[in-house]
Amino acid sequence: MTDVVIGAQSEVVFHFSIKLSDGSAADSSKVHNKPAKLVMGDGSLTANFEKCLLGLKAGENKSFELAPEDAFGQPNPDNIYHLDRSKFGVDAPAQVGAIIAFTQQDGTELPGLIREVAGDSVTVDFNHPLAGQHLTFDVEIISVAN
Repeated sequence: MTDVVIGAQSEVVFHFSIKLSDGSAADSSKVHNKPAKLVMGDGSLTANFEKCLLGLKAGENKSFELAPEDAFGQPNPDNIYHLDRSKFGVDAPAQVGAIIAFTQQDGTELPGLIREVAGDSVTVDFNHPLAGQHLTFDVEIISVAN
């Protein structure tokens, strides 16, 4: 039996670690030992991220760098909102640096980072915290199925 390599529609289970350009760790699936799972081509990852996985097989490791456009995108100014301070309460105070989950109309939660508090105006950034960053991904392929 030959080892299955990652192809265009493979189901892949893998661990990943993300490092910032200064080498510091940003995220890792190994922290909680919960590997990521995806179906290639399902749109959950960028095309260039998927290209970096093509041809790998279970047990292999790879490290690659991605520009912001191929990782979490560039920050979008349309994702920055100015909210009234009255929208915040004691359980979720408006403090710079705090990350607060906001419930959207469809019931899903979206995390926002409080960037600024000025008088009654609170600036909340809903961009992904890693948007705009050049990142290094280390992946360890656990299983591949076609």
